[in-house]
Amino acid sequence: MDQNRDAHPPATRIGIVGYGNLGRGVEAAIAKNPDMAIAGIFTRRDPAQLQPLGASVPVHGMDSLLRHKGAIDVLVLCGGSKDDLPRQSPELAAHFNLVDSFDTHARIPGHFAAVDAAAQGGQTTALISAGWDPGLFSINRVVGEALLPDGATYTFWGKGLSQGHSDAVRRVPGVAGGVQYTIPVPEAVDKVRSGVRPELSTREKHRRECFVVLQDGADAEAVRQAIVGMPHYFDQYDTTVQFISAEELARDHGAMPHGGFVIRSGNTSAPSKQVIEYRLQLDSNPEFTASVLVAYARAVHRMHAAGQFGCKTVLDVAPALLSARSAAELREQFL
Repeated sequence: MDQNRDAHPPATRIGIVGYGNLGRGVEAAIAKNPDMAIAGIFTRRDPAQLQPLGASVPVHGMDSLLRHKGAIDVLVLCGGSKDDLPRQSPELAAHFNLVDSFDTHARIPGHFAAVDAAAQGGQTTALISAGWDPGLFSINRVVGEALLPDGATYTFWGKGLSQGHSDAVRRVPGVAGGVQYTIPVPEAVDKVRSGVRPELSTREKHRRECFVVLQDGADAEAVRQAIVGMPHYFDQYDTTVQFISAEELARDHGAMPHGGFVIRSGNTSAPSKQVIEYRLQLDSNPEFTASVLVAYARAVHRMHAAGQFGCKTVLDVAPALLSARSAAELREQFL
């Protein structure tokens, strides 16, 4: 795709909405992209109490966001998928180009419809569900099926710390702290990589490992049974629970690693098995997700300039739009 791009276009001005782990990751990612600049951080907390990584980065209250409309090219929304994004994305898409990381797979169609109505009305471009799953893994599932229509797709997550499952562990009575790791079952992965297309149950694909700090006087076995029997979270998996000290939790489990892989195995003819695999191995889930959001913010800015209004997903974005390089550079260096 050829596009006439200025040799040195003005920096894309990014507004960061929310400043938790993901928001801090977005600030760090923008610092590595010379064609981008932070227009401001917008928070529901007291702006005076927030300390960005960059000393000169302006911090504003959320209630002032609309007053900065002319100074922002794209908003990156860093709130949660349960309560924040279903409300924020449609509200803000009426006024701003934006990117969000809405990740509740079953609710994406409804979220898309709500954001699309707002973005079409406001003549903005709003991209939802960016990240790595949904996001990069989604692209690879689509490509895999298109290339190998006679086949099966498998997605494995981990080894990685699941923030949602860790929160569920911490809500169990008697738990003072804890984390949970999702771990692919090696035998299942090996079967899939062999190209035999196995039918795998939930329990056969992943197991879960919990590290728990007990409250004083808590019954360890009661806590263990409450965790392993928890519906929708652990009851369908082989789950182990290890009890550790608060010091061990802080020392050994403070990072947020994650990752996973998408595998498509299929046949192009009866004797010819083909396997496609895409893998991520991440030291920091929020920092990597933030880097994905920033790349898609660049694409959103370009799509809006081209008059492509409404709600979009990663499946609608050409790879060239993600890159800071010119179309000529991409052809010369990457084709």
